[in-house]
Amino acid sequence: MNDYYADLGVDRSASPEEIKRAYRRLARTLHPDVNQEPDAEDRFKKVSQAYDVLSDPEKRRAFDAGADPYANAADGFGQGFTFSDIMEQFFGAAAGAGRGPRSRQARGNDGLARLDISLADAVFGAEKELSIDTAVTCATCHGDGAQPGTGRRVCEVCGGAGEIQQVQRSFLGQVMTSRPCVACQGFGEVTPSPCVDCSGHGRVRSRRTMTIRVPAGVDTGTRIHLAGEGEVGPGGGRNGDLFVELHVEPHRTLQRRGNDLHGSVTVPMTAAALGASLEFDTLDGIQQIDVHPGTQAGETITLDGLGVGRLRGDGRGDLVVHVDVQTPTNLDDAQRDLLRDLAAMRGEERPRTSLASTDGGFFGRLRGAFKGR
Repeated sequence: MNDYYADLGVDRSASPEEIKRAYRRLARTLHPDVNQEPDAEDRFKKVSQAYDVLSDPEKRRAFDAGADPYANAADGFGQGFTFSDIMEQFFGAAAGAGRGPRSRQARGNDGLARLDISLADAVFGAEKELSIDTAVTCATCHGDGAQPGTGRRVCEVCGGAGEIQQVQRSFLGQVMTSRPCVACQGFGEVTPSPCVDCSGHGRVRSRRTMTIRVPAGVDTGTRIHLAGEGEVGPGGGRNGDLFVELHVEPHRTLQRRGNDLHGSVTVPMTAAALGASLEFDTLDGIQQIDVHPGTQAGETITLDGLGVGRLRGDGRGDLVVHVDVQTPTNLDDAQRDLLRDLAAMRGEERPRTSLASTDGGFFGRLRGAFKGR
């Protein structure tokens, strides 16, 4: 019986990680595609068999106990049951068929990028430039992974199957299972001369710039889905998707609430009392707003159709201007005398306080609830 520990050059107490590292080190130097010595192939198969035994807990225990880890591979019930046999009994012959080598091509990962936009971009929509770092097809090998002018060879460990069969003990007896070949990573082929630019992956990292169309009505957290704009897949596989998450930067004077915009204007007490016409800076340019005589602090002026465009509909919201009445301070003597004369004319030298009616408010509803009992 072979001494599998000696074949890998590890102690009998070696951990699974030490066994894996030893195998990888030997496999890189002994693989027939890179080592042309006459006995390289035999030594490589010997090392691969040693790893197959020592990396499997059941086989390693059997070997440590002095038994042949490959003995009695098919005598669980006296008639050679394998995992494929069991699958066929339950699901039919197709279920027990081998998986075969896996494809080198796979779909690329989806990407997520953030794009900062202004409030005006969110209101009207815009086209923005976005630069991202992503995986693109290698220009040297065009996604193949092999250096141009070279090819691939059938893996000599698995014979091109892409998997290696193992025998494991279970309550059903000896069960045959399969796992990907460690020599070719399950592809069934090896690449003797990987592309020097992408190291055999068929793709490289690169920065690219694209134009993003931002529709009107978006808000912070809105994601734009761009199909096929994500990372290119391994082996030249199809691209994943790209999701662009938008972030609307705060505006200097306006705030958004749903599809409406809100702003504020401060007017002097005299303008609120007498009325005035003011200019207000909106996203659509300067607009005239009329403050009617007797305007109170907290009142609003609505400018129809100057809000945010509706994302899934027509038209726009409104712009609501909140009026703040400014009480004068630091009056001189003449100004104070004028205000005293005005107060006297209006009978407000000694103003009286009054409580607002609660008939329509919380207390009115509460009183009505008790009366109804």
